[in-house]
Amino acid sequence: MALFGKTAVQWRNEKGISGKTPNIRDFASVEELVVLINLEDTNADLIRQEVPQIERLKLLREKAYRQLEILKKNQETIDALKHNLIEESGKSN
Repeated sequence: MALFGKTAVQWRNEKGISGKTPNIRDFASVEELVVLINLEDTNADLIRQEVPQIERLKLLREKAYRQLEILKKNQETIDALKHNLIEESGKSN
């Protein structure tokens, strides 16, 4: 909810998909998945601190937007890293 602004059920309903698959994560960008992993860790910490759900959602949403903004600003560097990883994996095969 914090990252995509909707629940998985809402997303599937909008897409006309029934059941639990595909998952919204299957259509997320690499950057969104990185942010999602960070949010899951932060959410676990906030739960341990007994932060109420409404406050957690607000904090997580702010963090998600901030991280996505940073990733977008650094897209050129990210693309170069992806390119280098692909080249390196091709050399090892």
